[in-house]
Amino acid sequence: MRLEEIEREISVVEEPQLDILYYPKMAKKTLNESETLNVLSLFSGCGGMDLGFEGGFSVLKNSINEILTPHFIDKDLKNGFILLKKTKFKTVFANDILQDARNAWINYFSKRGHKAEDFYKESIVDLVKMYRNGINVFPEDIDVVTGGFPCQDFSLAGKRNGFNSHKNHKGELVNDKTASVETRGQLYMWMKEVIEITQPKIFIAENVKGLVNLDNVKEIIQNDFSNGNGYIVLDPKILHSADFGVPQSRERVIFIGIKKSALNKKVLAELEKEIISELYNPYPIPTHSFTLKGGQLKPFVQLKNLLLDLEEPDSTKDLSQRFYSKAKFMGKHCQGQREIKLESISPTIRSEHHGNIEFRRLSKENGGKIENELNKGFKERRLTVRECALIQSFPPDYDFVIENKNGRKGSFLVSPSQAYKIIGNAVPPLLAYNLAKRIEDVWDLYFKKI
Repeated sequence: MRLEEIEREISVVEEPQLDILYYPKMAKKTLNESETLNVLSLFSGCGGMDLGFEGGFSVLKNSINEILTPHFIDKDLKNGFILLKKTKFKTVFANDILQDARNAWINYFSKRGHKAEDFYKESIVDLVKMYRNGINVFPEDIDVVTGGFPCQDFSLAGKRNGFNSHKNHKGELVNDKTASVETRGQLYMWMKEVIEITQPKIFIAENVKGLVNLDNVKEIIQNDFSNGNGYIVLDPKILHSADFGVPQSRERVIFIGIKKSALNKKVLAELEKEIISELYNPYPIPTHSFTLKGGQLKPFVQLKNLLLDLEEPDSTKDLSQRFYSKAKFMGKHCQGQREIKLESISPTIRSEHHGNIEFRRLSKENGGKIENELNKGFKERRLTVRECALIQSFPPDYDFVIENKNGRKGSFLVSPSQAYKIIGNAVPPLLAYNLAKRIEDVWDLYFKKI
């Protein structure tokens, strides 16, 4: 069997990229779809933002504030979960350079009515260059563009190279030491070009909290996004996931841009004010009390509410729960060597190697505190892939470890190692859902002509 045939077998489906060249996809809405808001998703990963924007997935019931957001809830499910209502948003284009992210995305989103060809694996740079060469890469009638442009270069956990990254748009190290517009730290400029091409009413760009503390990066990016393209870019806001029912310490900075010509004049005037009133503010209001207290906020979600009913890896049929990092305990002075606190939230789920995955429990010898489990003979281990996914607020039916049934025995379409990576890279779907529902709430206020 030739190499290209082998590679084709181990993909979830055959790559659709050649279809772009001759059969451009057009997403023009029909009359029946006029209520649908089309989303073009960049740097999509395994679809945390996409899933959040579409809704219709299950989350822990404690993660939803029944007083502040009763309209989020569709119905109760078993095991303490509820189903979220669907939104008006639909992902019509997704993109990421990671094959494992694509495989996971297609495997899950195909069950939600999406097609494999909705996902493109070229880099954003290559996609824009194809458009410049006359190829209709991007669908028409795009209402929203989302994108979590690469964050490693701005992360507190990384080297914080920022704009001076020496990795290219495909994530590869480059020999040329001069950072350019095609290096990873400046890929948001290509996102800006996609926005200018597709002309959405709203775009949302997200990144790590560390970006706002890195020199004047926040102001540069905000100005670049708004410079000369007809968009008002609001001051970015840091959202803490635990304030929105996600049991994790994860902060993301969100940039929201809105097309001026689409807004009615009254709303534009409101959005240009230094302090935007609650009525017109597109950022979601916290639902849980982690960094904030009081009011009708619900208590933050404790890990024990989420994890205690899970089977142990050696007694489950769920591949994503069966696999976990076997990296040994290296001492508490190292990153990722802590035991989670069941009465609290999780540390940030990171997209790093196995030695940085937190411990579900430590042995008594290594300082383990979960004595009721240790006394039952449960062994020391790190968090499983499934546990990390649940902490990120992915639903229990999203498979992350996926066997390659057409390949050699023991091979994967998404391996446990890669599953950890794409989960750690993702936006928590529940955080994205709160953002999407808020934007859905203000949509008619913004764009209905008076």
